[in-house]
Amino acid sequence: MLKAMPKEEIIGMVLEMYDARKEAKEYLEFFANPDEDGKLEEYKKIIIEEFYPAKITKEPQTRFSVCRKAVSDYKKLKPSADKLADLMLCYVENACQFTYDYGDMWEQYYTSVENNFDKTMDFIAKNDLLERFKPRLKQCVEWASPCGWGFGDTIADIYYEYFPVECD
Repeated sequence: MLKAMPKEEIIGMVLEMYDARKEAKEYLEFFANPDEDGKLEEYKKIIIEEFYPAKITKEPQTRFSVCRKAVSDYKKLKPSADKLADLMLCYVENACQFTYDYGDMWEQYYTSVENNFDKTMDFIAKNDLLERFKPRLKQCVEWASPCGWGFGDTIADIYYEYFPVECD
C-alpha cells in the first residue's frame, strides 16, 4: 500500500500521525535522533517514581501496570538489547528494594515481581548479558532474601538457574 503511494502523500500521512498520536511522535523523533541513553533514563524515572516518588509528600503507587507500560513503550523504540535489559532490571530492582525497605507485601505483589524477574533473567541470558548484569541481579536476590511468602526463595531459585556454580 505505501509503496504505491506518491511520496507527498506518504509525507502528509507521516506528519498527520506525528500530530495525532503521541506514540507515533515519540517513535519518529527517536528514529530521527536516536538517544538510547536519554530515553532509557526517561523510562527509568517513570519506574522509579512508582516506588520512590521524588516528592517526599507523595505516597509510592507501586503500579506494576505503569512499570510494564514503560518497558513496553521503550521496547517499541527498538533499543539495543543491553539498554532494554537495563530497563527491565530497573523495574525488578526497584520492586525488590521496595519490599526490602518497607517489609512484607501482598502475595500478588510477589508473584508479579517473581514473574518479571524470571522474564528479565531469561532476556538477559538470551542476549548474553549475564556477566554484565550479575551484580545487580545478585542484589535483587539479597533484597528479596528476608521477605515472606517464599519470595526470597523463588527469586534465589530463578537466579541460581542461570548461575548454578554459586549455589554450592
